[in-house]
Amino acid sequence: MKFSSEHSEGGVTERLFETTVAGEVVPAVVWSPGGATSPRPLLLLGHGGSQHKGAGRLAGLAKRLARDCGFAVAAIDAPLHGDRATPEESARFFASMREQLQRAGGMTGEPVRTTLRYAAQASREWSATLDALQQLEFIGSGGAVGYWGLSLGSYFGIPFVASEPRITAAVFGLAGLGDSTPEFAEAARSIRIPIEFMCQWDDELLPRADGLALFDAFGSAEKTLHVNPGGHAGMPPFEAASWERFFLRHLGMGPVER
Repeated sequence: MKFSSEHSEGGVTERLFETTVAGEVVPAVVWSPGGATSPRPLLLLGHGGSQHKGAGRLAGLAKRLARDCGFAVAAIDAPLHGDRATPEESARFFASMREQLQRAGGMTGEPVRTTLRYAAQASREWSATLDALQQLEFIGSGGAVGYWGLSLGSYFGIPFVASEPRITAAVFGLAGLGDSTPEFAEAARSIRIPIEFMCQWDDELLPRADGLALFDAFGSAEKTLHVNPGGHAGMPPFEAASWERFFLRHLGMGPVER
């Protein structure tokens, strides 16, 4: 774990760092309440397609949860995103996936194969990053850990959460099963932790039936479905308040530093 910068503003400290996994550098960021020194819950954020670890809405959510809930919040650049690719490479990857999804009518065929290939890599990178984060004094190894990720963050996050026993609650959404995803479906079925799942009723990339099928597949006894009208990028901002309540309920409040 190698830190490259630290910046504090508005009661939140942001630290950029890198980990190396299988010889590949994984850029990452962790936000925490300013002055935090004692262990606290940790929330991992998985960004969407064509985005990155410091994207505006994701960073805004991270700072809100650090400031208002006392969490440590971390994100990594997914493969082919952020500092791991040029903006043009990332845009081409997302445009290709979008075209394939629209042509296939959902997560079938080539979109599935591409996603699962990179999801396996992302899972290894998230686990290694979690190992590193739990060595930090203001996080520690004994606290609750949550995961949040929509769209690409769900496709990469569900296999990761299924394989990672340290995750105790998760928010997923803007994702679906499709017709040809046996490994992905098995990962969803194996998840038993509390889940909140987001679905856009008019999603132009993923048929609503695929999203509902994914929600149904989760093995969790406690799972809640949130459905809103609108397209794939039309998630209403008020859902952030629900995510905050969900994680406070399942991770607990972080300590207040004096």
